[in-house]
Amino acid sequence: MIADCEAGKIDLIITKSISRFARNTQDCLNYSRHLKDLGIGIQFEKENINTLDSTGELLFTILSSLAQDESRSISENCQWGIRSLFKQGVLHINANRFYGYDKDEKGHLIINKEQGKIVRWVFESYMDGINPDVIARKLNERGVPGCMGEPKWTVATIMSILENEKHMGDCILQKTYTADYLTKRMEKNEGHIEQYYIKDDHEPIIDKDFWNATQMEITRRRDYMKEHGLRTMGRYTDTQPFSNRVFCGECGNVYWRRTLTRLNGSIKVWMCGKRYQQKGVRGCNSESLKEADLHHAFIMAWNAILENRAEFLPKWEEQSQSDNPLMAFRARQFIKATESTEPMQVLDCALISMVFDHCTVEPLGVVGFYFLDGTRIGIATQE
Repeated sequence: MIADCEAGKIDLIITKSISRFARNTQDCLNYSRHLKDLGIGIQFEKENINTLDSTGELLFTILSSLAQDESRSISENCQWGIRSLFKQGVLHINANRFYGYDKDEKGHLIINKEQGKIVRWVFESYMDGINPDVIARKLNERGVPGCMGEPKWTVATIMSILENEKHMGDCILQKTYTADYLTKRMEKNEGHIEQYYIKDDHEPIIDKDFWNATQMEITRRRDYMKEHGLRTMGRYTDTQPFSNRVFCGECGNVYWRRTLTRLNGSIKVWMCGKRYQQKGVRGCNSESLKEADLHHAFIMAWNAILENRAEFLPKWEEQSQSDNPLMAFRARQFIKATESTEPMQVLDCALISMVFDHCTVEPLGVVGFYFLDGTRIGIATQE
């Protein structure tokens, strides 16, 4: 409307009241003066004011201040009403932006069957070792609609699903609050106002133990990235499961995957990222590792676990009864993954993502494989 005024398309603006025009005194005055300079008046019907009148601006200033104070009062009353309902355990949630649930006629959360399937798949995929960026990419490729109806999945939306306690049937109320009643700016509630936790408020999509195990896995992966100075766990771990999981046994730096060109063709190798920090200057004395040798070494390590399953089984069965949800979940995963003791012949990327933590390339060509159940197996890649 302001642009149309500046373009000469409007001669007069008629509005019901000052509170409908703006609830900020500064905005009221700035816009009214700008329009007045353009020769355009604003007629407020309720207050019977025209900003082009000589006596209108003083009264307009006073009444716009009252409108701003009215806005503050309405905002505080609304917040008080919502918080009073929170104390009674009554939710105030916009289900349109909340994936996995709808609201019934009484305002209670009910599972959206189609979205609930996606939520379960996201949790299961994550706990199978798939990274959030891979999960988001797969959902976008399949054209799965998000909460706003379009397939626009990102790492942030995946993490918001994984970390939302409502998916296990509980609710934390007042995670955010309105910091400014004029701009409606929302901020994260970090102790500024009281929060409320409601247990078993609605039907869960995710079992509580599974949800708690997922939260521990989220923390584990964040600690892993912080420990190794990584910004991500790997973007294409569904096809490159060793990405950001191979480390130098000498300096601790992450190994990078590189292509080396030879007279008889090119080969894939893994080498320490610190090995050549500057051109011609070697920063680490570690040796590179052929990708074929890395893959073969993992197959040997996993087959060693399969071959000795009877020795590992008591440990896994004990861990499966642990009070630690993540430890118990991992133990059950290993028991199931080793049910078939048929030796691995070809690298299984999905299995690696599920059971493998990291490996270190140590001196004398030994690769130490660390699995998520705490097992370490060393494999010699050089004779």
